[in-house]
Amino acid sequence: MRSNYERNRYKKKFMIISILFLILCAGWIRLNWGEFTWKTGGLLILLLIFVVLVYCISYRNLDRVYSEIENISEIMAEVMEEGQEAPAEEYKEGAVGILYTNFYKMVGALKESKKREQDEKIFLRDIISDISHQLKTPLASLTVFIDLLLEDKVEGKEQQKQILEEAQNQLSRMEWMVLSMLKLARIEAGAIQFEKTENMLKPLLMQAGEGISFLVKERNQRLTVDCDEEILLSCDGDWLVEAVINLLKNASDYSGNDKSIRVEVEQTKVYTRIYIKDEGPGIPEKEIPNIFKRFYRVNQEVNPNSVGIGLSLTKSIIEGMGGSIRVKSEEGKYTWFVVTFVQ
Repeated sequence: MRSNYERNRYKKKFMIISILFLILCAGWIRLNWGEFTWKTGGLLILLLIFVVLVYCISYRNLDRVYSEIENISEIMAEVMEEGQEAPAEEYKEGAVGILYTNFYKMVGALKESKKREQDEKIFLRDIISDISHQLKTPLASLTVFIDLLLEDKVEGKEQQKQILEEAQNQLSRMEWMVLSMLKLARIEAGAIQFEKTENMLKPLLMQAGEGISFLVKERNQRLTVDCDEEILLSCDGDWLVEAVINLLKNASDYSGNDKSIRVEVEQTKVYTRIYIKDEGPGIPEKEIPNIFKRFYRVNQEVNPNSVGIGLSLTKSIIEGMGGSIRVKSEEGKYTWFVVTFVQ
């Protein structure tokens, strides 16, 4: 969009200044040389030519600068109003070059903001879809249980007790899923800021072990923690405990009765690694890329009440604190989860 407002103002000002300049020069010549001669006339003509040259050069430069500004303005309008892609950045010198650079920085920031907004919408849509989908089964089960009890279709207190226990399991599953999904959503949306401090690692691992002690005792499993007393780790202690509890619970669920679960720690000058090792059936190699996905379960027969969100939440917690997690497994022998924090 071209505007001649500044150009016309420049023309008027230059013309007024030029006329005043020539009048002053003519007056000065008149005072010093008396009447006008062909020499003084020639001098005035040279001054006029000089003024015209100055005008042409200055106006050309001014027009070039304003043309660049108008070009940027047109590109900006296309990007903002029509959603077009900005052309490749033009590298120029001077103030115009700085303007171009800042303009493309602004375009990049707008694109990033738009992408982030779109990702947040997709994330929210997926979260709502996942929760609603996962709630269908337990809600349907609860509805059936309640109908059976209300209509007196269950004979005997023992059967009624079994139905109530199963209903309680479904409610616990729903509660765990909703709370975990809310935590996961807050972490991935950046609403949770992890407060990293220097922590003694072994007490945190022992605390995580106590969190699944009832499962270990019920299944006659052996849980050991091998960690030097002096090892320090920069992390958010509460969130690390929750992440390790999820890994230990997963190990307990898949190890079976009379098995061992080991927590081992390795620290060097470069990194600190936490190993969660079990003696379970292992994970097929083709399944490993999927185990950290929400609601993904390798073997649904092992723990039918599992909602398949613990590993996804653990991954978000670990990565949110600047760490990484990977899995190493061999079918029929073991599964290792390896959590790494670089010093």
